[in-house]
Amino acid sequence: MNHQTHPIQTVALAFTGASGMPYGIRLLECLLHSGKTVWLLYSQAAQVVAGQEMNLSLPSNPAACQTFLCEKFNVSAEQLRVFGKDEWFAPPASGTNPADAMIICPASMGVVAAVAHGTSDHLIERAADVCLKERRPLILVPRETPLSSLHLENLLKLSQLGAVILPPAPGFYHHPQSIDDLIDFVVARILDQLRIPHTLMAKWGEK
Repeated sequence: MNHQTHPIQTVALAFTGASGMPYGIRLLECLLHSGKTVWLLYSQAAQVVAGQEMNLSLPSNPAACQTFLCEKFNVSAEQLRVFGKDEWFAPPASGTNPADAMIICPASMGVVAAVAHGTSDHLIERAADVCLKERRPLILVPRETPLSSLHLENLLKLSQLGAVILPPAPGFYHHPQSIDDLIDFVVARILDQLRIPHTLMAKWGEK
């Protein structure tokens, strides 16, 4: 699907155990407020990171998590659906019903390696595998430093397979005044990749 001629409507968003949960939560908020339908996938490690970095308790039960997040962002259950890692009958698990695009934010090096080598042990990895085989946009936001040669090889392989590798590396030319400004810079770059309009920051050359 060419997302330049066919606007993105349904996005699969995955949270993994890498540091950087504020990027993922802010991205979720922006996708929902832009009217997109979001299929959220998350790992147990992501729950730990959410608690550590944001004091955010994501329920382990997907249905409870869906209710919690729908209330938090004031959206309907039709707009935000949450799936557990072992829900193999979830829509993004099959090429017959994939999302228009998928974003893994933050992306752990373990998930990066699994996707790069096609070892789909849970729904996050399978959904990414589906996006690759169906030629749907796949964006990975890897949060690790420094990167080993193995990490770089896996990221290069995914780039060669068509995925977008978008490290959360905020710029400073927009004179950020807060951590939220730095987060919004990265989220804006992700939304730009999918041609999703936003007002998170001014575009280059515009006031």
